[in-house]
Amino acid sequence: MNDLDYIKKVPIFAELSEKELEMVAKMVKTRKYRKNMFIFTEGEPGEAVYFVKTGKVKISKMVEDGREHVIHIMQQGDIFGEVVLFNGGNYPATSEVIEDAEVGILRNEDLENLMRQNVDIAIDMLKIMSRRLQNASSQIRDLALKDALSRTAGLLLKLSEAFGTETEEGVVINLSLSRQELANMVGLTRETVTRVLSDLKRTKVIETDKNQITILNKRKLICCI
Repeated sequence: MNDLDYIKKVPIFAELSEKELEMVAKMVKTRKYRKNMFIFTEGEPGEAVYFVKTGKVKISKMVEDGREHVIHIMQQGDIFGEVVLFNGGNYPATSEVIEDAEVGILRNEDLENLMRQNVDIAIDMLKIMSRRLQNASSQIRDLALKDALSRTAGLLLKLSEAFGTETEEGVVINLSLSRQELANMVGLTRETVTRVLSDLKRTKVIETDKNQITILNKRKLICCI
């Protein structure tokens, strides 16, 4: 995939003309990262916005008791680091590669200039930020009000929507996450998540194979929320 084809797949640039896409492609720098490498860490100066070309990137934040809370898993076409676009400051979270990745980097000032020239880009960026705020509010609500089963079931459904593939057996979540990483996404201990997954497997709602999960009965899983 060349740079122009890649830029077209980034949602905020999807409606640009060929000439505008070529201009964006010249501004974007591409870097390759190996698994477990950090793209930026919490507290670093926010100087650019990032786009996933290939691979997957985990966005996480350390909470007061020293535990990691996973906020998002980014995949091809996703944008991240945009939270510091308008007001500068430092990145409020850490981005870590969980599957070898190629990432596009666009400096904040270049993206701001693009938004001044094209209102559609600005509107799409605001939509992305709005969805992120809604997702954050939903996560806070779930942590406060839902039990371990409900949180875990909700997470599996979200992951299946983003990374799932339909098979004869069910929906395979194409994302290798450890029990600890799953726990970090729902604010639970590894032991609790392991117990919940075992219960769901015993009742034939899911099947597990090491770090891969297959949803066998989506209807029953929805009832757990």
